[in-house]
Amino acid sequence: MPYAQNHYPFENKKKFEDNFPADFIGEGIDQTRGWFYTLLVLSTALFNKPPFKNLICSGLVLASDGNKMSKRKKNYPDPMEVVHKYGADALRLYLINSPVVRGESLRFREEGVRDLLKDVFLPWFNAYRFFMQNVHLYEHLHNDGTAFSMKEIKSENIMDRWIESFTNSLVRFVRKEMSEYRLYAVVNPLTHFFDTLTNCYIRLNRKRIKGDFGTDDQAHALSALGRVLVLIIRLMSPFTPFFCEYVWQTLRTVIDATEESVHFTLLPSPDDTLIDKVVERRVQAMRDCIDLVRVLRERKGIPVKYPLKEMIVVNRDGQFLDDLKSLEHYILSEVNVRQLTVSSDKDKYGISLKAEPNFRLLGTRLKADQKVVVDYLKNKITEEELEQFLSQGKLIVCGHELTSEEVSVSYTSAQGDSKCHGYETHSDGKTILMLDVSEDQELVDEGLSREITNRVQKLRKAAKLVSTDSAMVYCIVKPVTSQMAAVVLSHKKKIEEATGTPMILEELPSGKSATVTNVSTVKDAEVSLWLVADSANEAVTVRLNGKSVRIRLRSKSEELLSYRDLLYEIRAALDFWKGTISLILLNGTRFHPTTPVSELNGQTVTIQTPMQLTSVN
Repeated sequence: MPYAQNHYPFENKKKFEDNFPADFIGEGIDQTRGWFYTLLVLSTALFNKPPFKNLICSGLVLASDGNKMSKRKKNYPDPMEVVHKYGADALRLYLINSPVVRGESLRFREEGVRDLLKDVFLPWFNAYRFFMQNVHLYEHLHNDGTAFSMKEIKSENIMDRWIESFTNSLVRFVRKEMSEYRLYAVVNPLTHFFDTLTNCYIRLNRKRIKGDFGTDDQAHALSALGRVLVLIIRLMSPFTPFFCEYVWQTLRTVIDATEESVHFTLLPSPDDTLIDKVVERRVQAMRDCIDLVRVLRERKGIPVKYPLKEMIVVNRDGQFLDDLKSLEHYILSEVNVRQLTVSSDKDKYGISLKAEPNFRLLGTRLKADQKVVVDYLKNKITEEELEQFLSQGKLIVCGHELTSEEVSVSYTSAQGDSKCHGYETHSDGKTILMLDVSEDQELVDEGLSREITNRVQKLRKAAKLVSTDSAMVYCIVKPVTSQMAAVVLSHKKKIEEATGTPMILEELPSGKSATVTNVSTVKDAEVSLWLVADSANEAVTVRLNGKSVRIRLRSKSEELLSYRDLLYEIRAALDFWKGTISLILLNGTRFHPTTPVSELNGQTVTIQTPMQLTSVN
């Protein structure tokens, strides 16, 4: 803080008084006996008030063994090696999401930086890449060279409304916490956002985003996803500046942003008109229900690709059940169950209430009476008392009033009850879910067909095909008498529809060469697959001034184009003949003329001229 350095009070008196006390200062925990102490003493002596309004105190970064980092002992990884291996943003995010920002010590673990790369940056990049791929798909489906432009009209789809509401609520939360200098409260919700975006919104809306329900619905879904990505990039830019800048350079052309850098934009403000707490509540109920089903599937070792008959949700909250029914379609499709039944009548399914005492809290308060109270809660309490406790939030036991913090109530089901035969149950304390895990041959066959669907989709991915690229797959199953062979034959049409790939049930002809192959064992059979991609799929997407074209990398005689011939095809398609041009990849690097043009297959490039630089998707 400036005292004598500004020659106060002999000069700059007004300037000093306008900026004193400081909004915040920041230093390490070791300065509690140094700079912090000195500032307080001087300010108290001179002005009888503290010299700052807020103080951000950082803790010490220790080695993984808890000792002080030492150059002599070399008990820490080289910081630059960590940066080169995981990126500066991953290291930065690891540190500001650690106890250090609360003034506590951190045992530095390189694995923590790696986990952030896996749990945050990869899902984030995948969401961005999925958006861009489907922007290209949208433009391809329109087939007129028109670039995608985000719709400003508010979508009526509940999932679009939810993700925009959820994101704007996050923006509101982050701004509030940052205004109070609570950095430690901000980063965790931000890092968890990407799991919500990828594993909930994108996962449940994949078909819409890909255009399965028409280009108009696709445009709404893409617009919602695009707006959310732009918001989160601006919100995360102070925390992960390099990655946000990389993504911004691609997205800015889609949203027609004039700012050349994300760091030229302000931290976003929430759009309160998009925040809908009712929609957020409904989707949260759906997510809670889906999580319960996943736990049961994992417990029984039943993959999601295998359909099940029925799930029963029991909860005394009618609003919760109504929320589930309103999103029934999403729930059933996500957990792959045929029927959803909801009920508030626990007795109908042999479900009872059970008291769960918090021994630590009860022991601290009740001392010697704890044993008597716990015995009553475990063995003597009635259903009526627990029902009353749930509605009123308090319970009198042996003269002691117990609170909901000291006692929780969970649901249990009698597994031996005939009503529960064939069902597995799980509860989160408020909701009990019963899942019919009994085998049904029709459902088993459908699950087996999804095994083939999954393998064909992986082959398409390995061949770097997008959804509009054509290919065919050859398939044989041995032995031909196996259940798997019968399933492939009966479900052939469904597999073709799900993968967009015609299937021929025979071995690859000797005159053909497969793009990719797969041989695997499924149940009682060996399945061999050969994917043959259409050579016309080898292409690069080129964008200039909002216009997008797809250029084949082979000539009419199926020979690979030279770099010079490729530039000619690009100029002809874009009707752009002025000056020299270069091809810029998504990562910002220039495609070198000596590199085989086959390396451009499936990629998107932008045109750079000496007079103009256009960033493209």
